[in-house]
Amino acid sequence: MNRTLIAPSAAPARPADSRTIHPLWMRITHWLNALAVVILVMSGWRIYDASPLFGFSFPAAITLGGWLGGALQWHFAAMWLLFFNGILYLALNLLSGRLARKFFPLTPGGVLRDLKGALRGKLSHADARQYNQVQKLAYLFVMLDLIVIVLSGLVLWKSVQFPLLRELLGGYEFARRIHFVGMAGIVVFLIVHLVMVALVPRTLLAMIHGHAPKTP
Repeated sequence: MNRTLIAPSAAPARPADSRTIHPLWMRITHWLNALAVVILVMSGWRIYDASPLFGFSFPAAITLGGWLGGALQWHFAAMWLLFFNGILYLALNLLSGRLARKFFPLTPGGVLRDLKGALRGKLSHADARQYNQVQKLAYLFVMLDLIVIVLSGLVLWKSVQFPLLRELLGGYEFARRIHFVGMAGIVVFLIVHLVMVALVPRTLLAMIHGHAPKTP
């Protein structure tokens, strides 16, 4: 009897994870928020240059608007985009349960542990569906920081119409400093965020198509 030798078949290729980790509404609001923040920062730098708080100015090449009036127009347009889109983002996160699911629990011990792991290069990014404690803290900080920026911006824009808010923020001039510090916090976050995306580029792809990236 002839025996047919059958070569062992190769292990089946692991299919890509097709599960949606970033729903469409989250991706749209995320990118709109990112656009609004970039416009706000660049136009805000031009507005700052018209009346600097500190002993420096921003190079004109990295500002937006060309002059004070143009910068204010860009700033107000982006402000409304951030305001309405930000409210939609927060509302959908709360109503869908995503905020509690993605960003909590959050503990000081967990943040310290993951921060040490990140500094040692031992923090895993294999599962894009889960945020580590440092990411959770950073994203929650941005949400709160943007709220502070919007509130202080209202004081700078309509100081007379918001007297109570103006007083709560320490007056007009102190509100300017709060606004500037809030902007600086956002810029630091954006720099760190871009560095992390460069180190783990599949997270960017997940934010574009919404699916969990294929792990090796």
